[in-house]
Amino acid sequence: MTYIEELQDMIRHRYGVESVHLESVPVKETSEGKTIWEGNVEVFELENYPKAPKAYVWSYATFDPKRPLHVSVLHVPPISSPVQAVRAAIMEESRAREAAEAKPDGSQS
Repeated sequence: MTYIEELQDMIRHRYGVESVHLESVPVKETSEGKTIWEGNVEVFELENYPKAPKAYVWSYATFDPKRPLHVSVLHVPPISSPVQAVRAAIMEESRAREAAEAKPDGSQS
């Protein structure tokens, strides 16, 4: 299975639709002169998906090389480009990390 086919399989499972690969877009996101994320974002057209016409998808390695983490961001306002998708994913990951650090035992106030 190719990388693109793997991502299409993830889209099929996550969103329940088929997809067509449109392009690979190199993205480099920096903050304060440091690279936060760099890689290719794969752009897919979603077939008959009412919530969004496209998805921006990429993956990166985890502690288990056989199970990479797949990230997908739908093309819905305000997200309209691969760069915006990466920024949104970084923000969401940052929020999740801050929430976890605020409540290390997982308890809720």
